[in-house]
Amino acid sequence: MFGGQCPRRALQSVRTAYRGSHRLISTSVVRRSDPWPLPHTPAHLKNTETPEDSPRISPLPRHNESIETLRARLVYQSRKRGTLESDLLLSTFARDYLQNMTESELKEYDKLLDEPDWDIYYWATEERTPPSAWASSSLLEKLKKHARNEGKVVRRMPALSE
Repeated sequence: MFGGQCPRRALQSVRTAYRGSHRLISTSVVRRSDPWPLPHTPAHLKNTETPEDSPRISPLPRHNESIETLRARLVYQSRKRGTLESDLLLSTFARDYLQNMTESELKEYDKLLDEPDWDIYYWATEERTPPSAWASSSLLEKLKKHARNEGKVVRRMPALSE
């Protein structure tokens, strides 16, 4: 039974109510939040915020790593972050800046890559304030300038070179 009627009669009564219409029209509004909010929206900023008390994964110790190996690893880690936005931003940054960085700058960049993807992305795009450990970093300032793309360059994932 459907509202005191059999389903066939209920359907007939709906059709007679909407004469000439051959489809059922629902007037109820289903409101759901977007499970995949776009970057830079308030919902995405809120959902991707890393809690202060979240445990940090300790990076693997890399004893006696040569500068060439460090650079190669940083290129790879810049390309394979897990989010397309971070991949594009960091891989083009690595392509443009990594070759001219000193060993201390490379190690600082290595530490930056240990931070969560969305934190790095939003610090670079200046949507979030970086923590005090990164607030005065000259490396983060270079990344911010790169993210502003003042030259309006069309950026694509750089090709891997040998």
